[in-house]
Amino acid sequence: MGINTPSDISAELSIGPTDQQMVRVFVTANGVEIPMDFLPDEADEIARELMAAAQACRIK
Repeated sequence: MGINTPSDISAELSIGPTDQQMVRVFVTANGVEIPMDFLPDEADEIARELMAAAQACRIK
């Protein structure tokens, strides 16, 4: 599955700080839980990438 492949999968997304000074992105879908921890600088980069993708969608 790639970026442009349609999907009917529904997921929940939670984002927040951990007690270990990491940023956790927590995805739950179809009974599967995926916790992903990032350093603050990595989280900043992910945020920039999300904002750039959103802006690219607006331009098209």
